[in-house]
Amino acid sequence: MNMKLALAAVMTAATLLTATGCAVSRGQQSVGAYVDDAGITTLVKSRMAESKLVSASSISVETLNGVVMLSGFAKSNTEKSEAERIARGVNNVTSVKNEIAVRP
Repeated sequence: MNMKLALAAVMTAATLLTATGCAVSRGQQSVGAYVDDAGITTLVKSRMAESKLVSASSISVETLNGVVMLSGFAKSNTEKSEAERIARGVNNVTSVKNEIAVRP
């Protein structure tokens, strides 16, 4: 199971790192910052997938200049808080905006 998760994380990272067009071409950030943000997003998503408290498929993660934005739905306040705790625990995260809605 962990091997599948690791493979999924590697494939996601490869996809994110090769799809650099949008943000960089609009001048929103440098290529290096975009790659860093993609790495942060991948780490947050993979750590959520490893967690038994968070449904990673129900929560979206976006990163811009080290700021992580969480959105989607959680089944409880515990899940919402755990998702934020996971995001804050990733290196190079400057802040977290938790917009997850609790929907039992």
